[in-house]
Amino acid sequence: MTSEDVLEEFRAAGALRTGHFVLSSGLHSPTFLQKNLVFMDARRCERLCKALAAKITAAVGAVDVAISPAVGGIIPGYETARHLGVPSLYVEREGGQFKLRRGFHVEPGARVVMVEDIVTTGLSSRECIAAIREAGGNVVAAACIVDRSGGKADVGVPLIALASLEVPAYPADALPPELAAIPIEDPGSRRLAKAT
Repeated sequence: MTSEDVLEEFRAAGALRTGHFVLSSGLHSPTFLQKNLVFMDARRCERLCKALAAKITAAVGAVDVAISPAVGGIIPGYETARHLGVPSLYVEREGGQFKLRRGFHVEPGARVVMVEDIVTTGLSSRECIAAIREAGGNVVAAACIVDRSGGKADVGVPLIALASLEVPAYPADALPPELAAIPIEDPGSRRLAKAT
């Protein structure tokens, strides 16, 4: 599956949006990938995650477990794990930090692939990887459906992306005039956790 094939799946689901968006990272962008419109379709999600699982296996060989950050990474993490034939776990925020909860644990030294949905800056991925290492896992790679940094995000381990897309993202105080003139939509999830 090529990057264009992946983006076509997003287009077909109405999930490749344009406007003025505040991302989970806090950056502003003229493009937003509404991934839940993709993941709600089981067949579409299966196609993408099966291709991601094959790409992971080709890059790093067999893994023991796939672990994702909650909430956005749970669906693609589970579906990718299913195609890898391994358990799917996820980390959740507790006291502002990602942790394995709900009885989840990692065997010491287990080969782990961290599976994300969309990577922009890599912050959530790095936080998830730190939690996995704290729990004793050996993170051999990170993987995502779309790397919207165009390969620039540093997650601290090799990043395997099913699609790579370079989309501009700006700090709030450095918006281009044409973006600043459009009303803001805030579909990101990071600020929701802080508001509760």
